[in-house]
Amino acid sequence: MFLNTSNNMFESSFIYVLQLSRLKIKCKYLKVKNMSETNRNKENAEILNLESLLDYQEGSVVSRMLVNKKVGSVTLFSFDKDQGLSEHTAPFDALVYVFNGKAEIIISKKSYILNSGQMITMPANEPHALKALERFKMMLIMVKA
Repeated sequence: MFLNTSNNMFESSFIYVLQLSRLKIKCKYLKVKNMSETNRNKENAEILNLESLLDYQEGSVVSRMLVNKKVGSVTLFSFDKDQGLSEHTAPFDALVYVFNGKAEIIISKKSYILNSGQMITMPANEPHALKALERFKMMLIMVKA
């Protein structure tokens, strides 16, 4: 679903804008400034502010992949109010950390309401869905099960 040609979080970053309209999904991506232009083969420590790494876009879901490795990934998402992700499964255990706003996360038909500062784990291969009860931002950490 998301494309990142990098194996290193410092080589390139992309922002994906998903606009859901009926059964059609429109996707465009914009290359954003690299997190680090130097030492392309080294993973240097860098302090990042979650809030400033991506913005809200009206009527859309925006994502920014920070890490994409064979063993898992770290992706930031922002959801405009009433936007969401339909039920799906993933072959990774996942941790969702909501760092702004309020969301409903449904895991295996059970609903959970998360507010800013809360997190939840999602087991691999279990159906789950998300909906923005108000605008919200989250960090998704997926680890190969």
